Amino acid sequence: MDPTEFFDRLWDDYLQHAPSAEGIHALLGGGAPIVNDHIALRTFATDRLGVDALHPLFEALGYEIGDHYRFRVKKLRARYYRHPDPARPKIFISELLLDECSDTLRDTVLALCEQVSAAATAEPAFLCGNRPWDLPFASYRALREESEYAAWLAAHGYRANHFTVSVNDLPGFDAVAAVNAALKSAGYALNDAGGEIKGSPEVLLEQSSTLADRVPVRFSDGEQVVPGCFYEFAYRYRQADGSLYQGFVEASADRIFESTDAGA
Repeated sequence: MDPTEFFDRLWDDYLQHAPSAEGIHALLGGGAPIVNDHIALRTFATDRLGVDALHPLFEALGYEIGDHYRFRVKKLRARYYRHPDPARPKIFISELLLDECSDTLRDTVLALCEQVSAAATAEPAFLCGNRPWDLPFASYRALREESEYAAWLAAHGYRANHFTVSVNDLPGFDAVAAVNAALKSAGYALNDAGGEIKGSPEVLLEQSSTLADRVPVRFSDGEQVVPGCFYEFAYRYRQADGSLYQGFVEASADRIFESTDAGA
């Protein structure tokens, strides 16, 4: 699988879990192509499914590690990957550190992970819309009590948690604030945790995001409607050398995670 097929498959799956994205795409792009800054993935920090274990999948797509991040309150570790071709979107992947969670959450998650065969993670297609375990709704609700992140991942598995519009490359818009205004005028709800705009010119990155669409999800004991995926918008500022900043800001990303909170 090459990167083009990988992102095409991610996008097709993503639209099933963020149905508002198609309308937002049309609103902002007016039918023209939109440049994707990055996509985000989630996983559990286990020997088989942790970020290190999935690293060969990104290598197979031609990606290399950009930088590492730590989110202590949410008990997460993350890194982003970049491609030698700067036109390729970045990939941001985070993992829940199970050894920092309760015994109950850890036992529930490990039971899910035991359902995943070693062979399942051999190809990048594993990440393109795949929940490789059965999950009762009661387990989802129990996970949500401790970690919205764990509950979302348990319910949705491996797929793009969000795509991100590159505002720098968006005709007709020159700032995240302008994008937000257009979205609100069209009736889309934004994540206002920490403010609608996360970041600033001083940290070289501004971001905003919609709240996750609520979508039907199949649980082992029936279908329920829960938060799905969302759309993000990012504007990158130039560094002292004139190049655009390519990393992420931990404080901003920490609040972006809350776009999938059930109570949002």
